[in-house]
Amino acid sequence: MSDQELDTSHARPMRTVKSFVMRAGRMTEGQKRGLEVGWPRFGMELADGLQNFDSVFGRQAPRTVEIGFGMGHSLLEMAAAAPEQDFIGVEVHRPGVGALLNGLLTEQLSNVRVYSCDALEVLRECIADASLDRVLLFFPDPWHKSRHHKRRIVQPAFAELIRSKLKIGGILHMATDWEPYAEHMLEIMKAAPGYRNQAEDGTYVPRPEERPVTKFERRGERLGHGVWDLKFERV
Repeated sequence: MSDQELDTSHARPMRTVKSFVMRAGRMTEGQKRGLEVGWPRFGMELADGLQNFDSVFGRQAPRTVEIGFGMGHSLLEMAAAAPEQDFIGVEVHRPGVGALLNGLLTEQLSNVRVYSCDALEVLRECIADASLDRVLLFFPDPWHKSRHHKRRIVQPAFAELIRSKLKIGGILHMATDWEPYAEHMLEIMKAAPGYRNQAEDGTYVPRPEERPVTKFERRGERLGHGVWDLKFERV
């Protein structure tokens, strides 16, 4: 989801570096149901362009975008816990999209809309400037190898794009279980103009109560793995 460009050679055209890998994956019956029944109700199309989400949701409410919601467990939990808020989830993995949609149908939630495409394109083309209360980025692919660091979604251009979409006082909340990536995130955000770190010591915040703890995270805790949360406020 990076908008950086990789120059391959003079013989081949430039291609966009992606911060995600498309994985096919098998569909469960629930995921198929989610896509077939839930998508017409909750699905949003990139091609439809800039949206008035007050009209989409039929109300004015605090609004959150989650980038890369995976299988949707955290987004479903947050939406169920905060029916007075609206959530927009973006995920390229179709089984995950189907799982979230199936969960919305099962729990009869109406405060979530879903895109299945590149999150940076959604932000650029579909989200109005200064319209979001929060942007969430939980456990993005850390791209461990040095030669792949350019694929990390958290880059200066990402920070600037998110800042333009947040309201004044809006929050970018990121979390990772890979300490070198946490350090990379902190370095990028410290240098990004227009943000204030909400951590008292200028590094990481304690795990916020509003971020659900995943099974993956609980397993990591049992193995002694850490999780680093970063919260930056648009000023």
